[in-house]
Amino acid sequence: MAEIRSVCVYCGSSAGDDPDFAAAARALGTALAREGVRLVYGGGGVGLMGAMAHAAMEGGGAVTGVIPDFLVARERALLGARDVIVVKDMHERKRLLFENADAFVALPGGIGTLEEVVEQLSWIQLQRHQKPVLLVNLKGFWKPFTALIEHLIAHGFIRDGSLRFLVAERVEDALPMLRAAVRDIPDAELRGPAARAVAEEM
Repeated sequence: MAEIRSVCVYCGSSAGDDPDFAAAARALGTALAREGVRLVYGGGGVGLMGAMAHAAMEGGGAVTGVIPDFLVARERALLGARDVIVVKDMHERKRLLFENADAFVALPGGIGTLEEVVEQLSWIQLQRHQKPVLLVNLKGFWKPFTALIEHLIAHGFIRDGSLRFLVAERVEDALPMLRAAVRDIPDAELRGPAARAVAEEM
């Protein structure tokens, strides 16, 4: 059966307006390190991204950052980390994040975070992969988004049951929920045709 060996986390390059967001990012980084799960993320050293990555590294965890060259200075890329990949553009960044992850988690974030989550949900709807996507609904942060999804379903633009994602109210529930989601999926089928296509292009 499939095993969660790495998790891609989407989150803000800003800290947001609530210190609990950064606390949650640090807690997730620490949890991934403690459980021996590689953190795959956008490569920045500031905001929630930085808080999470520093916590993972401080906990002895494996961290892979993928960042486009034009953001290296702006997001203070963790170039001192052992595994930071500098790429030419956002498309290559998203490809590598997808290829290196067994699952996806979204913490609070802005347009970039939202865009990355929606892309993964779109690929699930198109049956391009079976990797679980989980929203950490810290203090109801993702409630407007889930309400929008329900609105789209109600109006017939998303077929009911075609879009699968998880919602955790607490950071500590994220990994157990991801592991439960892949328990009955054969390891070879976890990634699906999209991942195989990406691998063939590399």
